[in-house]
Amino acid sequence: GARGDAHLTLKVYGPKNPLHSGHYGNWVPNPVMTLVKLLASMKDENGRVTIKDFYSDVIPLSAREKEALKNTPAVDKELKKIIGFAREDMSGKTLMESINLPSLNINGIESSNVGTIQANVIPVSATAVIDLRLVLGNDWKRQQQKVIDHITRQGFHVTDHEPTDEERNRYQKIVQVTRGVGDNAERTSMDLPIAKKVVAAVQQTTKGRVLQVPTLGGSLPLEDLVKVLNAKFLIVPIANFDNNQHAENENIKLKNFWEGIETLAAVMMAQL
Repeated sequence: GARGDAHLTLKVYGPKNPLHSGHYGNWVPNPVMTLVKLLASMKDENGRVTIKDFYSDVIPLSAREKEALKNTPAVDKELKKIIGFAREDMSGKTLMESINLPSLNINGIESSNVGTIQANVIPVSATAVIDLRLVLGNDWKRQQQKVIDHITRQGFHVTDHEPTDEERNRYQKIVQVTRGVGDNAERTSMDLPIAKKVVAAVQQTTKGRVLQVPTLGGSLPLEDLVKVLNAKFLIVPIANFDNNQHAENENIKLKNFWEGIETLAAVMMAQL
């Protein structure tokens, strides 16, 4: 399977123009501080999302799928060294356990200038993009609404436009929320005959044991394909784990590329 994905853009407002922090600091609210406090309210110290009902509609893994997770190689300790961090975000969870739960990630925050062009100002606004990864049972629009409801409970006036002067003078905390489009997660049963046949076909092309997992961490637009074709799907990834996805120097090793051709050819030639 693959996770679903949805986004929200949050823009919090300060003064209508940048203000001198010496003249107005401690008096005019800083939108960056307001935004980071809001974002911090969404997760606890153990990495669990604190938004009401965030996990309530998750369809649990089957016994077979839980067993598959137990059989995955214990590589977390080695990966931590390679990636460069000491403590996992979701405390006590392995990587494979974590990606089988919905998540809330901050893609980035933008506000005033830093570095050589920084200035002693109170910025006019601060913007963050939230990335919601979904698992089976989550609906992407409903998951977005859970976040928006949480924002409202934190005392914000939620709007879909730039605030008017009237709104600025009426509400203490204003946030413009823009909904991005999304896709729901999909997951095919590992017990289906076709799943076993695909695994057998892949196994013919490698000496090592084929690793089977219920869900990959990334997202694919599979929901529409499932609805239109009324068909099941399986994912046969071939990329190297250190391929820098969504970052600089994204790559695929030639070894993975050539072996991937052989693997996919074996699947295509199998009697499914």
